[in-house]
Amino acid sequence: MKNILVVGAGRSASSLIQYLLLQSESRKWKVTVADVSLTLAEQKTKKHPASRSIVLDIHDAVQRQTEIAAADLVISMLPASMHIEVAQDCVRLAKHLVTASYVSKEIAGLDEAARKAGIVLLNEAGLDPGIDHMSAMKVIDRVHASGGEFIAFRSYCGGLVAPEYNTNPWGYKFSWNPRNVILAGQGTAQYIENGVYRYIPYNRLFLQTEKLDIGGYGSFEAYANRDSLSYRHPYGLENIPTMLRGTLRMPGYCNAWNIFVKLGLTDDSYRINDSEKLTYGELIESFLPAGKGTTRERLILFMDKEMTPESISKLDWLDLFSKRKIGLSNATPAMILQQLLEEKWKLEEGDKDMIVMQHQFEYRASGSQAIRRITSSLVVKGEDQIYTAMAKTVGLPVAIAAGLILDGKITTPGVQIPTRKEIYEPVLTELEQLGIRFEETER
Repeated sequence: MKNILVVGAGRSASSLIQYLLLQSESRKWKVTVADVSLTLAEQKTKKHPASRSIVLDIHDAVQRQTEIAAADLVISMLPASMHIEVAQDCVRLAKHLVTASYVSKEIAGLDEAARKAGIVLLNEAGLDPGIDHMSAMKVIDRVHASGGEFIAFRSYCGGLVAPEYNTNPWGYKFSWNPRNVILAGQGTAQYIENGVYRYIPYNRLFLQTEKLDIGGYGSFEAYANRDSLSYRHPYGLENIPTMLRGTLRMPGYCNAWNIFVKLGLTDDSYRINDSEKLTYGELIESFLPAGKGTTRERLILFMDKEMTPESISKLDWLDLFSKRKIGLSNATPAMILQQLLEEKWKLEEGDKDMIVMQHQFEYRASGSQAIRRITSSLVVKGEDQIYTAMAKTVGLPVAIAAGLILDGKITTPGVQIPTRKEIYEPVLTELEQLGIRFEETER
């Protein structure tokens, strides 16, 4: 009997836990789901006979280490900043670990110790990062094996609401951690285009977008991810002239979101005095230069040419100029914005979300100067509010990879991301069986 410890039972853990419990009898697994909320953990396990639900304070070192010691493998679905304590314990206790988060410097620093312990610390095994790596490497390895040379790679992904449930002017509803949406893009985006390094600071990120068409689903707009350059080496594309990774949103979203960025409403670095007493209109007023006219009129003047009628209507829909009290004390601007959007962008009962991913490859075949283009696209729709497309595409590859580690089919020790065939081939094969498959064209 193998014991799996799942730490964190949030939005993205639904399909992960469901998969583990469905496989538990045939593969002889016991699954412990630990969360700060026992109610949440129990909702996800539904009293399955192979499950155990517990309350876990991740900062309680004694309890954390006791639970990890009893497991054969740990899956951490915690916020990225909380993985390090779990990972350190896993190395110390020689337990495998799988996460869906980017490899932090602290996690990367555990590589040598993990190798010595003979354990796998697999990160970036979710959707983005995760399925994007695996599906890209499947094409990259195939083209390289035939002697092809890549000249461009662009990859885009977005967690959106399915078109038939798109009932608000933003074209967006939350299906994953709202805080990550509020803070998205902060920093400077870096990529390479035709051999020239490009940098987009946060204050321009949502103004420099491009259009992307996906057959049958219409047009989307894409903005650049924070760091596209660091993946050249893991992908074996060190000398590629063009490489860009981006995030997808519905048309018009980015221009409107830029208003929040320019005002400072996505800032999470300080607290607003008496924030609970302010109205939303007063909050907007506090970020504008003094002047004449209504708050709405002065915001339009402040944004100048960057403001569009469509964007101001999106703000009106959010009631941002209203006399409604914020009611959230000692809050940062980002916390206030998150509270409002969680209410307005809620995935309602009966709603379904949608994941869209597309890779665009350009390469020269061996012995040819002609450029060939491969387009690989994935669209997944959720089942409901719980088993969302986001939960499926984040949780299922994590769960599948965890099973492969326990079965001894992923064995390379150390800090890993899923760019090797040992990982991506079996994970993608099983994802296809579960209905998560890419459509590929080449011309």
